[in-house]
Amino acid sequence: MSLTVSYNKLWKLLVDKKMSKADLRRAVEISPNTMTKLRRDEEVSMTVLKRICEYLECNIGDICDFIPASKSEVNS
Repeated sequence: MSLTVSYNKLWKLLVDKKMSKADLRRAVEISPNTMTKLRRDEEVSMTVLKRICEYLECNIGDICDFIPASKSEVNS
């Protein structure tokens, strides 16, 4: 079974904290390319995820999930 990452929890947490994605990027010093990867639900380094968690005072499970990839994605 193949898994993909989803950062939907991160975006919801930012809304709850009344923060924009740009605010987070500046606060945690995330490069524009890494921010694009987050927006596209692509994998980023554990170091980046750790910095986000430290800044937001949360655990990694509070900002991302692994979800099963659909069969159509696996076969494409």
